Amino acid sequence: MDGDAPFSFDTIPHPAPVAESERVALLANPDFGRVFTDHMVTIRYTKGQGWHDARVEARQPITLDPAAAVLHYAQEIFEGLKAYHVEGGGAQLFRPDANARRFADSADRLAMPALPEAMFVESVQRLVAVDRAWIPTGPGGSLYLRPFMIAGEAFLGVKPASQYLYMVIASPVGSYFKGGAKPISVWVSRHYTRAAPGGTGAAKCGGNYAASLPAQAEAMRQGCDQVVFLDAAERRWVEELGGMNMFFAFADGSLQTPPLNGTILPGITRDSIITLARSKGMTVREEPYSIEQWRADAASGTLREAFACGTAAVIAPVGRVEDGANSFAMLEGLANDSVAETLRRELTDLQRGAIADPHGWVQRVF
Repeated sequence: MDGDAPFSFDTIPHPAPVAESERVALLANPDFGRVFTDHMVTIRYTKGQGWHDARVEARQPITLDPAAAVLHYAQEIFEGLKAYHVEGGGAQLFRPDANARRFADSADRLAMPALPEAMFVESVQRLVAVDRAWIPTGPGGSLYLRPFMIAGEAFLGVKPASQYLYMVIASPVGSYFKGGAKPISVWVSRHYTRAAPGGTGAAKCGGNYAASLPAQAEAMRQGCDQVVFLDAAERRWVEELGGMNMFFAFADGSLQTPPLNGTILPGITRDSIITLARSKGMTVREEPYSIEQWRADAASGTLREAFACGTAAVIAPVGRVEDGANSFAMLEGLANDSVAETLRRELTDLQRGAIADPHGWVQRVF
C-alpha cells in the first residue's frame, strides 16, 4: 500500500491475554513504562512495494538480523502520545494528527519513508480499541502509546535502508514524576549540550536521548530531578529541560518560551499551551531567554514561574535551579492559581473530556 492507496489492518487477537485479575492488579499502581498491554501494531515497508502487512497482533519479541541497519546507523524515530479513559465508557486520544505530522518530519530528517498520517492515526486508534481495558481509570492515569520505526534491512554501508518496521506498543502509566505534581529541581549543564544547528534536535530520534543521558546522570548526582540544556554555540540560551520544552511566566501576565530554531523539539504540549494561553488573552513570546536573564528576573520578581512541559509529564513547575555558585530558587510550592497549574488543569481536563473541546483536538475511540 502506498500513501494514496486505501489500507487495511488485520487483527489477530492475543491467544492468551493477561488475566483480568492480574491486569487489575497491575493497573492499581503502574510504574511509568514498565507494564505493557497485550497487543501491538506492526506495519512493514519495502522499497518498491511501499507500506504493507498492517496488523494488530499479540505483543511479542521481534527478530532482527545482527546486520540490521538500525543497530549500526541508528535510523530510528519514535513518538509519544496518550489515550485517556472517558467518563461513562470509551477512550479518547489527544491530537494524534499532530504526532503523525511530527513523525513524518522526523522520518524525513533521518532519510526514512514517511508513514501516511492517516495510517499513523488509525494504527494508534486500533491499538487503543483492542487494549482499551488497559487504560487506568484512577487519577492521573492514562495509556501511553509509543509508535516507532526502525530500519530493518541487513547490510553494512552508510546509506538509507530499503526495509523498515513501524510498530506501536502501549503502556498504562501513572504520574511521570514520583510524588505527583510538585516543583522539581534542575541542574544547568555547562559541559553537555543537547543539539546543534543543522543537527537532529527537531527530530524525535533515539540518538538525541542517548546523548542526553550523561547530562541527566550528572543532574542526579547533584541531587536534581532534571537537566537544563543551553545552546551549543554560546552556552548561554536556555533550550530544553531534559526531553521537555520550557516556559517562563512573568509578573506582567505574559509567557515566554524558546523559539523553534531547529535545535528544539516542536512539542505538541508546547503548542497546546501556547494556544490555550493566547485564548485567555495572554501574550506569548517565542524568543530566546538566557540563563543569566532567568537568574536576574527570578531575583527581581519580574519572573514568577518557570515550568517544563511534555506528553509524559504534562506540566512540571521548576522550584530550584542548581548552577554551582549561581544557584537560585523559583516557587517553593505549586499554588492553585499559578499559571502552570491553571494551564495544566485546563489541558488535562481537555485531554480527559471533562470540558468541551473548542479546538478539535480530541478524537474518541469506540
